[in-house]
Amino acid sequence: MSRVVGIDLGTTNSAVAVLEGGQPTVIANAEGSRTTPSVVAFSKQGEVLVGEVAKRQAVTNVDRTISSVKRHMGTDWTQEIDGKKYTPQEISARTLGKLKKDAESYLGESVTDAVITVPAYFSDSERQATKDAGTIAGLNVLRI
Repeated sequence: MSRVVGIDLGTTNSAVAVLEGGQPTVIANAEGSRTTPSVVAFSKQGEVLVGEVAKRQAVTNVDRTISSVKRHMGTDWTQEIDGKKYTPQEISARTLGKLKKDAESYLGESVTDAVITVPAYFSDSERQATKDAGTIAGLNVLRI
């Protein structure tokens, strides 16, 4: 049985943790940091960049870099890049996918189940959009 991870999907930064011996352990990402910027970028070559690498190139690629997408969860907001419209769920799924991959690298096993945090004031549509983002990222969201 795979382990359940907890994900803090933040507006600015996100983090992933797992229980080890009954204690929560925040997992470092591939760059060695315990937080991952909630930033997604699309390079002109079509590569999708997530986290610190996306944040670093934001100044030179501002039109193709998306941050603070959490503020748009549960709305009909989209961002068009290369003729494709991306929803907040699809963008958040990229961040969740990176956190999932970092957790899998740390644990040495696949991660499928997750609990994702949202602010207490989130509406039902914002909560559902967050759950949908988790599903797009290949996670079975046990709880929001």
